[in-house]
Amino acid sequence: MINPHALRLVSGFILFGLVSLAVNAESIPLPPEGSDLVGRIRHVKAQQGDTLIDVAHRNSVGQDEIVMANPTPSRYFWVPGEGTKVKIPDQFILPDAPRVGIVVNVPEMRLYYYPPGTSEVITYPISIGRMDWKSPLGLTKIVEKIKDPTWTPPESIKREHALDGEILPDVVPAGPDNPLGQFAMRLGVKGSYLIHGTGQNKADGIGMMVTHGCMRMYPEDIAQLYPKVSMGTQVNLVNQPVKVGWLGDTLYIEVSQPLDEDNLSYSQLSSLASGLIQKKTAERPGTVINRELLKEALEKPNGIPTAITGKVPVTTQAASPVPQSPSTTTTKPPIPAYTPTTSGQPIRQPGQVATPSYPPRTATPSYPPRTATPVPTTTSNPSYTPPRTSKPVTPSPPDVPPGPPVTPAKTKPEQQMLPPIY
Repeated sequence: MINPHALRLVSGFILFGLVSLAVNAESIPLPPEGSDLVGRIRHVKAQQGDTLIDVAHRNSVGQDEIVMANPTPSRYFWVPGEGTKVKIPDQFILPDAPRVGIVVNVPEMRLYYYPPGTSEVITYPISIGRMDWKSPLGLTKIVEKIKDPTWTPPESIKREHALDGEILPDVVPAGPDNPLGQFAMRLGVKGSYLIHGTGQNKADGIGMMVTHGCMRMYPEDIAQLYPKVSMGTQVNLVNQPVKVGWLGDTLYIEVSQPLDEDNLSYSQLSSLASGLIQKKTAERPGTVINRELLKEALEKPNGIPTAITGKVPVTTQAASPVPQSPSTTTTKPPIPAYTPTTSGQPIRQPGQVATPSYPPRTATPSYPPRTATPVPTTTSNPSYTPPRTSKPVTPSPPDVPPGPPVTPAKTKPEQQMLPPIY
């Protein structure tokens, strides 16, 4: 009979070996006063047999992040080839929130940790809740830390997995294949919401909308973060699909795919961006915004900071909202002015409407990979179609370029390769 203690030791050594192959997130110095960007875009060479997702995992980058930075027909089958350069999107605009404790920008699918007593930030990719299992928003804190957690799947999740032919046990014991991984931190939100790891055999889903509301991390990332975070650490869960910030005298914008439940139209997204730009340029009169670069960043959200000021050979104009034609005003209510999450803001529970709120979608999306590739459309009826949805959209102003098309649902082989959902 195999000694269970010996088996645990072997599993631990295997896990340690796998973790050692990955690059832990590094502490990044905070930018000087008046600047908002951290990190840098870099390139690495793929190893023999690497897939794009292997490179993402090894460099602590999420699936959607690596795919948007290196567009390919399929995130699952692309093999770069030994020595091929792969872009690693390791530059970020810090969220517009107090730089204290943990800040999670849900649509960006990224966690920022500000170690106390330092002038540094550490950032990690995360997975978030699907549209029908939303991740919460608001200000909370860490109320429990659990090493080697067990998992008791709720009846609703057991029924969901049973429909796919997978019968979940009443309790999943601790171990390297436990869906919660080796470490978990519970949030002080109504319901059982965790920041947790995952089993090594399910780590490929990091950086996607695949969870039941929890925030899931790579095993090596949660192993690094867990001992740094103390009980009572503040956790600020924000919804910022658009971030705007300075690097020296250059203004940057970073656009992520908005949350499905927010259902933002292109005109609403551009209005949000315009408000943030006006706020950032208020103390720098005369700032000139490159309209073409701004439109391209909004049309192709890829989560990478893009400069929207500076000398460029295209038409520019002073910072101002993207014009909205009265004759093409959408029927949706205008997006309210953006207000960062502050202390005391109520927590949005999964059953509540997101803030700002927009009409709910009528159909559950099939969760195709995010895409930011535009296609030609007729100039007589330009429109913006948010990714991952088949819901019709209302017309956008004539001077705003059309957005990306709806991505067809994954083929059966690709669906079978999707990581399990926990």
